[in-house]
Amino acid sequence: MGVTELRPRTPAETALVSLAEAIGRDEDARRAAIEALRREGLPHRRIEAWHYTDLRNLMGRRLGQGQAIEAAAARKAGPAETVLAPLVAGSTVVDLDTPEHAAAPAGVTVAATDELSDWHEAPNHLDRSVDTVRLVNAAFGARAATISVEAGRALAAPIELRSGIGAQSHAAAKVAVGDGARAVFVERVEGGGSPAPSSLVSHLVIGDEADVLWIVDQAKEPGAAHLGQLNVTVGANASFRLFVLNAGGALVRQEVHATTTGEGSEIRMRGVNLLENDQHLDVTTTLRHTYANTTATETFRNVVMGGHGVFQGMIKVAREAQKTDAKMACNTLLLSEEGDFSAKPELEIFADDVQCGHGATAGEINADHLFYLMSRGIPAPQAKALLVKAFVDEMVEQLETDEAIADALTGKIDAWLEKNR
Repeated sequence: MGVTELRPRTPAETALVSLAEAIGRDEDARRAAIEALRREGLPHRRIEAWHYTDLRNLMGRRLGQGQAIEAAAARKAGPAETVLAPLVAGSTVVDLDTPEHAAAPAGVTVAATDELSDWHEAPNHLDRSVDTVRLVNAAFGARAATISVEAGRALAAPIELRSGIGAQSHAAAKVAVGDGARAVFVERVEGGGSPAPSSLVSHLVIGDEADVLWIVDQAKEPGAAHLGQLNVTVGANASFRLFVLNAGGALVRQEVHATTTGEGSEIRMRGVNLLENDQHLDVTTTLRHTYANTTATETFRNVVMGGHGVFQGMIKVAREAQKTDAKMACNTLLLSEEGDFSAKPELEIFADDVQCGHGATAGEINADHLFYLMSRGIPAPQAKALLVKAFVDEMVEQLETDEAIADALTGKIDAWLEKNR
């Protein structure tokens, strides 16, 4: 009889398990997740979904046993009070750690649950038999908050979702938007300079003929690690618009998995990734078209002044999803020899009457464009700054959202660009 010997765990994997054990309530569901994390460990580059993000190695650079226990002790003592203004003035703020305290607007219900993320099946078919992001989220005891928007309701202001501002925060959210409703959500990930990881897993169900704009605003502090995942189902004739802004963190993995669940649904995904120093940033997406006559456009723009960036995008079209129109693009502006970017756009099509395409570009600032601006009296540094700003601001413009939201997003981008001139 053969005996299978488990691979010895690295110090980072051991530290992560110890940290999970040190916080939260002791219960069967969380204990099972911790044991699975101990058994499975962290993914490495031989796992296809993590080929460009060797989490075992990268986490090992930022998480040591002593740091983990110190972070756990700080978490037990309670986070320091942090005052953070909403991204958009007038937003309803929902603290996912204590959602029952939120002052929900009319037509919206917010509640707390004891439900942990289901990590047994990976939405990305290239991951392992378990879902890595959800597994970490469940092991750290993140209980899902539920937010529901009633059918036909048009919310006047965004709802901002927050998890305890700090390094050691783990949260989950389940959001349902009823048929014909209109809403804007901001997923806020800020603060925390410790290498101890944070995670946020969100599930969004969009009803028929509803319209949702979802903004991911990730700006972790240098040295921080974050794992995020957004799972979306889009109903018939519904519209889902997504904007992802990554402007911080030392180690970040942001996953987006969207599925159409009715004809006529539309998905528009836009993102801006801003990298500097020794950051490692990974955006991994899957768009699943399972009904006929659906459309999707996905575009990410990346500004690389250092570090390493990753984009993995998969468009999957089922046999019955005829008349699908889906396009994906990843465009990278390389402004330093100290940085690089890996792009892997993919198509998996089983229908024969579709319009699908993907592409990726990478390069420096266009010399002709720079010469044109300089020939009109604009100094080289300002000319470069204008070209970079135009490169990323176009993503905000394509959202076709109201002025307050657009100004908030461009303001954050401008602040990063000014800091890194």
